[in-house]
Amino acid sequence: MSQVTGLTRLSRLSRLSRLSRLLVTAASSLAAVGTLSAAPPAAYAETVTGTLVPPPVRDEDRSRDHLTVTVRNAGRAADGTFELYCHPHGGSHPEPRRACAAVERNTRWGKEAFAPVPEGGLCTMQYGGPATARVTGTWAGRRVDATYDRRDGCQIARWDRLVPLLPDLRPRGRS
Repeated sequence: MSQVTGLTRLSRLSRLSRLSRLLVTAASSLAAVGTLSAAPPAAYAETVTGTLVPPPVRDEDRSRDHLTVTVRNAGRAADGTFELYCHPHGGSHPEPRRACAAVERNTRWGKEAFAPVPEGGLCTMQYGGPATARVTGTWAGRRVDATYDRRDGCQIARWDRLVPLLPDLRPRGRS
């Protein structure tokens, strides 16, 4: 075998070796990406509002969903401190199943369910009464410490989104 033929063969083997390493690296990368997207497609589906739905919460995380709701100046039947457990539903809250559903309905990927009204927003100048509420505890593995009132249209809307976690203080005949 001539020296030129030997060098050509060695060059081919070197290229094949580099190509096989490249293919192995590419296959490994694809496998890693595949494991990252193992959540069901529905977990990434867009909702009607255009926000992403979070991946499902693991069962072992759900049992830690516990909120304490303290309501003041909302009326005798509504005032008090109530415990709420979700997954499974329970506690001293008068409507645990519906209250948990209200919080779940407001839980969106990338959006805090108990976030305050953003600063500098335009709100209607209406007064919804002297009621106040404080919600503390844990929801979806995150600490919660949120206060609520009904001093303007934005605060009223924020309160109403969490009915029946918070008492329904809307005038009768309106939803």
